[in-house]
Amino acid sequence: MEKINKTFPGVVALDDVSIDLRKGEVLGILGENGAGKSTLIKILAGTYQKNSGKIEIDGKVVEFKNPAEAMSEGIRVIYQELNTLENLTVAENIFLGEQELKKSFPIINWRKMIKESRRILGQLKMDINPNTVMEDLAVSEKQVVEIAKAISKRAKILVMDEPTAALSEEDKDSLFEIIKTLKDSGVSIIYISHRLKEMFEITDRITVLRDGRKIDTVETKKSNDNQLVTMMVGRDISEMYPKRKVPIGEVLMKVKNLKAEGIKDVSFELRRGEILGIFGLLGSGKTHLVKALFGANPITGGEVYLNDEKVSIKKPWQARDNSIGLVPVDRKMEGLALMLGVKENITLANIKDLGKGFLIKKSLEAEKAKKWISSLGISTPSINQEVNSLSGGNQQKVVLARWLETGSKVIILNEPTRGIDVGSKVEIYKLMQDLCEKGAAVIMISSELPEILSISDRILVISAGKINCEFGTDEATEEKLMQTACIR
Repeated sequence: MEKINKTFPGVVALDDVSIDLRKGEVLGILGENGAGKSTLIKILAGTYQKNSGKIEIDGKVVEFKNPAEAMSEGIRVIYQELNTLENLTVAENIFLGEQELKKSFPIINWRKMIKESRRILGQLKMDINPNTVMEDLAVSEKQVVEIAKAISKRAKILVMDEPTAALSEEDKDSLFEIIKTLKDSGVSIIYISHRLKEMFEITDRITVLRDGRKIDTVETKKSNDNQLVTMMVGRDISEMYPKRKVPIGEVLMKVKNLKAEGIKDVSFELRRGEILGIFGLLGSGKTHLVKALFGANPITGGEVYLNDEKVSIKKPWQARDNSIGLVPVDRKMEGLALMLGVKENITLANIKDLGKGFLIKKSLEAEKAKKWISSLGISTPSINQEVNSLSGGNQQKVVLARWLETGSKVIILNEPTRGIDVGSKVEIYKLMQDLCEKGAAVIMISSELPEILSISDRILVISAGKINCEFGTDEATEEKLMQTACIR
């Protein structure tokens, strides 16, 4: 792709960006949200049309007016939000739109389709039954089906957008083995991720974009974390985890012998001004704990106290009324009304204060939204902008603004920086500490070890629905956390 330019009304999305991709290599693309990564890929995939520039595949200049034309040249994109049809089988998803008919009758040749699906899945070293309905698969297995779909259509170029965002460490390793297999067979891969560690594990070269421009392309083995972060955001890696001293106050929340789905006898205290980190592997019970505390899963035993007063939390609205807010792990599915505006999403949990009866005072709603947009630095063209069009970091700030608007004193953040860029991560960390300085307390559930070690004041390790250990940040290490997390 040479000198690609793309503008939207009032925005230069890509400014003279050039990248090259070699046969059988993994090219990483790094950049903050808004750097131009998605626009560049959508042009390659035929979803957007460039304003100027040139695309060559195997030395031939090509023009893609739509995704079908890009697919005909062997380009496949696996987006972060997987594009599977949940009610169809694995085989039907793999051969969607290209089902082979029997020669004698105009009906689908099911036997051949299932046989071919098994062959392709075998190539990927995955034992998935082609007759399984998609909704019965794990996220990692659905991702494999998307890759199988690409292989079935003879992909030459495979684009993976944040492919490990919802995967466990074990599933990530399996995905990397598949990528190596594809490389060996001559498939070229563009790998987009915010996770620097992954870039060093799987890529051959890395291209960095910033503000719609290409900064540079480097060989992975000759690069390092600090160089890449500086290229991405213009600042040193030492600034990635800003931590300041906030006075820790009295106990704000006390959880005693809590039992719920996936949780066995969990007890802990949370103090005013504290960031309490909770670390656990996939299936440890950390998300079950979050849902129980927020009233989304029923509590079957134990007690919760706020300011030394026992509270009953059976529904999310009761959590809200007790000044507990939740930023969920999947902000799009659980945290946002995607087709509503930024304004409505910010005021959604506090709508009772915007008027009387069925009437909403629009001027008051707008005033409240503008206040949080300004104080949290939410980047949006207007308060009415559909939240679906914002970057991941800005969407996360909108969810956070909603709970600040309700006056929440306990903020639960489940994977707060999942799928957002380095710059937005730093802003989220600073906001967490701002809240603590104002007398709130934060529970941060995270699977990113550098994050949990750098930002927390204390760390709890959860495994098999129980708290295994508590660490002060001065004694915690990545090795200790992982060893404790594996104890069942």
